[in-house]
Amino acid sequence: MNKLVIIVGPSGVGKTTLARALCEKHDFAIAYEQHNERPFQTLFKQDKKLALANQLDYLLYRAEQEHELRKSDKSALMDGGLDLDFHGFTRLFHMHGWLTGEEFNLCQRFYALTRSLLPPPDLIIALSASAKTISERLAARNRINIASSEDAESLSRFMREWLESISEEKIIRLDITQEGMDYAHSVPIILDKIKA
Repeated sequence: MNKLVIIVGPSGVGKTTLARALCEKHDFAIAYEQHNERPFQTLFKQDKKLALANQLDYLLYRAEQEHELRKSDKSALMDGGLDLDFHGFTRLFHMHGWLTGEEFNLCQRFYALTRSLLPPPDLIIALSASAKTISERLAARNRINIASSEDAESLSRFMREWLESISEEKIIRLDITQEGMDYAHSVPIILDKIKA
């Protein structure tokens, strides 16, 4: 089975940009979040009652992507992923009251069963950045932002809590506040770890 590498962190931290930078240096099987293609994303932004539909769609979509990536003979790379969507965004939606307790439990059951059927990621790249950096990047993006810059600390906390359950040898933690858009410092560190 191939290696699955996922990139996690709050919205605006640069997960997709890092994934693209890594793909320029190494031939990965790749899966992106594809926000514009998700059927409930725009509708949820307009009506929070669609939070459950949006989350279940994302959890299913990311599980389907993982399943396909694991069939490749190449190392696989995802920006975000099943774990981020549950441990980060599903918890964030519940915190905001967009998901009821029962709806959160439904997502949790789906995630737990799905993760039991799919091997966990082999390597997790956990990105962080200053609040100012995240705020600037979110403002510059040309896509729907479900999470705001004010949500970054909550998402980071949820990620930290999840990562506490993961062996440190499977995690690369990077503060990319000073990193350029080509990730010239981070890309070699990540590729060395993947090859090891």
